[in-house]
Order: sequence, then C-alpha cells, then structure tokens
Amino acid sequence: MSHARALLAAVAALQVAHGCRPAPRPPRETRALLIAMTAASAAEAVEARGGPRGAAALAVPGVVGFAAEVTGVATGLPFGAYSYSERLGPRIAGVPLLAAAAWAIMARPAWVAAGWCAERPSRRVPLAAAALTAWDAYLDPRMAAEGYWHWPSGGRYEGIPASNFAGWFATGLAAFATTALLDGAAPRRRDDGALALYAWTWLGEAYANAALWRRPRVAATGGLAMGAVAIPALWRRSRA
Repeated sequence: MSHARALLAAVAALQVAHGCRPAPRPPRETRALLIAMTAASAAEAVEARGGPRGAAALAVPGVVGFAAEVTGVATGLPFGAYSYSERLGPRIAGVPLLAAAAWAIMARPAWVAAGWCAERPSRRVPLAAAALTAWDAYLDPRMAAEGYWHWPSGGRYEGIPASNFAGWFATGLAAFATTALLDGAAPRRRDDGALALYAWTWLGEAYANAALWRRPRVAATGGLAMGAVAIPALWRRSRA
C-alpha cells in the first residue's frame, strides 16, 4: 500500500472514531482531524501529480478560500454575515488558519470527480465548484451547531442562509478556474485516491448524519448533492 493510501485509510478510521463520540466533541479532536485530512489529501495529490502540481492542487483552493473567508468575515460577501469562534485555533483577520484547510481538503477530490463527468474546462470548472459546495451541505450545519462559527441571522437550511452556498460556489469557480490553468489534465487511474475520498465522504457523512447524529435532513440533502456528482463519476471510472 502506498503512503498516501495508508494515510487516507488512517483518516477514515479517525473519522469513524470521531463521529461515534457523543457531541459535543472536543475542539482539539476536530482540529487534529482537519490537519490529518489535509496531510492525507496532500500526500495523495503529490503522489498522483508530482510535487509542484500536487502542491498547487491544495494551495490554490486553500489560498482562494481563505481570502474569500477574510472578505466574508469583514464585509458579509460572498457568504453572508457570519463570524468564527476561537474553537478552530489561531485566527488572522478573524478567520482561523484551519479554514484554509477546509477548502483544500475536498478541492482536489471535487476536481477529480468532476473530471470524470466533464472533460472541457467550461463544464468541469462549474461542476467541480458545485461538487465542492455539495460537501458544505454536510459541513456547515455540523460545524455551526458545534460552535465553530455563527450565523447571527440564521437561515432556512439548518440555520444556514442560502447566501453561504452561493458564496461557496462562487469561490469554487475562482479556485477551479485557476486549477484548470495549472493542471487541467483529465483524471486517470492514478487519481483514484481523490475520487475514493470524495465517494467516502459522500457515503460516510450520509450514514453519520442519518444513523449517528439523527440529522436526516442533512443526510438527505448532502447525500443527494454529493451523490449527483459521485455516482456518475464512479460509473464512468468503472467503465474507463
């Protein structure tokens, strides 16, 4: 087993253990899990695409996402009015440094999954942005409920406003438009680790929300949103 696959397997085990713990889960565990997920994603990207392109696959979405978060906390654009607590650790301009990791972790899996469904950048970029936004249908309700950030005006979806998801999509467009310029190659067998991470997150979050955390609405919404990309991507990979 490669080092990247070993790390991805270890992260999956950590996620299962973390998800089975009763809420509220200690913030230090959440921070450690984010760091472990980032390390596993980075190892997979470098192993699949080489050093420079692999690093860019995480760095570009991380930087673009962090810049959008700083703008969002300061102005309310593009996500809507919200603020972070201190639970994710050190902050710059009100935004935790680990917020960049949240953007980087699932960006390459979303890019690879979208690549199996659409090869042309004009289609792949918006599909990847949608695939990344779909993950936030799981992420935002859980993290907001556990006090990592706060939406003062609430919203119709688990207290999250629609502007948040529009902001994720817009930020994803910017990140993936840049990614397409740096590494727009169609996915191949070497990218299976990223696709597996997207599929695992889709199914694992659906199960955890439905069976462990008793959040059927989040399970259904996230499952449908991520599944809309994961299912055709897995099907086309199996036919390749």
